[in-house]
Amino acid sequence: MMSLKALVLTAALAAIGFSASAQAQSCGDDTLCKVKAAGVLKIGTKDDYVPWSYRAPDGSFKGMEVDIGTKIAETLGVKAEFVKVTSANRFEFLAQGQIDLMIASASDTAERRKVVSFVHPNYYSSGYTLLLPKAVTATEWSQLSGQTVCAVQGAWYNKPAQEELGLKVQAFAGTAETEAAMTQGRCIALLEDDNQINVRLSNPKWADYHKPLPSQADTPWGMAVRQSDHAAPFGLAIAGMIAEMHRDGSLLEMEKAHGIANSAFLIKMHEALKDHIN
Repeated sequence: MMSLKALVLTAALAAIGFSASAQAQSCGDDTLCKVKAAGVLKIGTKDDYVPWSYRAPDGSFKGMEVDIGTKIAETLGVKAEFVKVTSANRFEFLAQGQIDLMIASASDTAERRKVVSFVHPNYYSSGYTLLLPKAVTATEWSQLSGQTVCAVQGAWYNKPAQEELGLKVQAFAGTAETEAAMTQGRCIALLEDDNQINVRLSNPKWADYHKPLPSQADTPWGMAVRQSDHAAPFGLAIAGMIAEMHRDGSLLEMEKAHGIANSAFLIKMHEALKDHIN
């Protein structure tokens, strides 16, 4: 197994080892070569997932994941081009080549690895739970068995919430639709990752809601590339850059910049990878 130091070195060499004549060369299936030749990195991200990835009033993409993608593109010496994806189509967009890299709050699961390749180390993590009206005083998941909850289509936790916790999941295309459905009384709660619910609860808009149930199945988020890029220059370059952002604390700084309390996952990864010589 390649050591972390060797991985970072390989990634660095891959990222900078292209000459100015890259556009003139035949890249074949080499995604990194194609990205360098085109001068553009196409990144799939969501546009409704505040504060990780969302649309600003001027139509541009903003958020922590957008900052991560921008930093990766700058390191490669190319322009970042963000492409809207949803939970339902993000893996298809990547597999079909409509994007080069996916940074879209995607949990790294064995089932999803059959379709795309998740780059390691992972860059974030979350579990799932329910956002409930304060009038609902349940403290155990079993108390809500059989109840209907709203969720976004394609979220990985929809299936275990139904099969393991006995919830009835009504899935919608996006976050705005789930919110509207709940406020209209079509479900008793929002089923979401716990990070997103924490952000909601910091907004006065959600003052009448709470998160009384323990989070389930904490799972890391992964950036994804096509399976053919897993051990190729592009995948190795992305892996090295993620490791460096953990090592130098960039990801922790991005969290703070977007009003997110530093997560236990990022603190742990920074401690594990930071330079031991100060």
